[in-house]
Amino acid sequence: MKALFNNFYKNLFLNSRLFIYIGCSVVLFLLAFFFSWLGEIPIVFFGLVVLVLFIDILLLYRVKKGVFARRIAPERLSNGDENEIGIYIESFYPFATDIEIIDEIPHQFQKRDVLFKTELTSRQHKLLNYLLRPTKRGEYEFGMVRVYVQSPLRFVSRRFNFEQTEVLPVYPSFLQMRKYELMAISNRLNEIGIKKIRRLGQSMEFEQIKNYVAGDDYRTVNWKASARQGSLMVNTFTEEKSQHVYCVIDKSRSMKMPFEGLSLLDYSINASLVLSSVALLKEDKAGLITISDKKGAVIPAEKRPTQLNKIMEVLYREKTRYLETNMELLYTTIRSTLKQRSLIVLFTNFESASALERQLPFLKRIAKFHLLVMVFFENTELKELSEEPAVNVEGIYIKTIAEKFVYEKKLIVRELARHGIQSILTAPQNVTINTINRYLEIKAKQKI
Repeated sequence: MKALFNNFYKNLFLNSRLFIYIGCSVVLFLLAFFFSWLGEIPIVFFGLVVLVLFIDILLLYRVKKGVFARRIAPERLSNGDENEIGIYIESFYPFATDIEIIDEIPHQFQKRDVLFKTELTSRQHKLLNYLLRPTKRGEYEFGMVRVYVQSPLRFVSRRFNFEQTEVLPVYPSFLQMRKYELMAISNRLNEIGIKKIRRLGQSMEFEQIKNYVAGDDYRTVNWKASARQGSLMVNTFTEEKSQHVYCVIDKSRSMKMPFEGLSLLDYSINASLVLSSVALLKEDKAGLITISDKKGAVIPAEKRPTQLNKIMEVLYREKTRYLETNMELLYTTIRSTLKQRSLIVLFTNFESASALERQLPFLKRIAKFHLLVMVFFENTELKELSEEPAVNVEGIYIKTIAEKFVYEKKLIVRELARHGIQSILTAPQNVTINTINRYLEIKAKQKI
């Protein structure tokens, strides 16, 4: 009996309307002390309040299982994307109810406003949706779903607690990857900034010998096959496949810099996942190398169906280290792992030309054996400062310093080009699109 009372007490919440009526009763009792003509009115009013309170409690608690609620969430969340979470709510009361729902979302989001207010008629159910955007990979723990129910009298609320504790992993942006895949299938990549690049020249990847038809290039006529068959035969060629494409991710302290909630490392990881997916769709082999002061993960380039999941699992666990990248170690890793000429897309960041000078000898060695593309990031805040007009002396100094750093980034691009190394200087939010465009351009020009 005591446990039942405690449970009732814990789940009963008095609403402001009830306190207003009780306050009015107290005022009437005070006035009746001075004005006798009020007579029994305060007692009657207070009695009605108590009666309505009792009826309200009876309405809410006579149904043992008044409502049901559960959270509908995916098995994993996508980092940097809006993930849809649903709350299913169903009422078993024989009358209309006012519902408040609080979902205990993970502390990483630092949000305390995931509260929904709705109305449910008798035996009605609803699905309420909201969006969460994680900005860090890892495990996110959800708590309970709490539901507060009011009858039409609205004197009290009854609380229902639904144990929905679950831990969801946040993976690199697989939603972005799927978006690019769907756009590619429906031939709508140009809508998200992917350029259509005209193929230059002709691939040397032989496909088959077929009969000549009007319009075929006469330069592809196979004279030996034509003599054997007694009719003109031509060689056909296809786009070169099974070329090796490696994403190399720098995990040093320079990649910890945040932009719109995500670090540069996370932007690089998301872009690497999408680029690997595109490379596999192009029937190339995708691989991955991570590097910092120590050797990280190495996934040899393959085009098996499980390759993308293998890359995603490795990227899920990668974290920033706080030391400078050992480019000499990267060079030895590449020399020992890559046995044929490959496209290497290195995601890193240089804030000054002096930082590049320390690493340039090793980058030149890598570029000697492979096609190296350096991807590094614009400091968008400095760029905005350099473009703003200065209004005072302090503003002139700030603008000058900002312009100096922006100019150094451009000098880095020129220095890399001088040594035959391609580069992509991009804003973090555009890194995926710019990287894919460069990959498609390289494929079209047959540079690998």
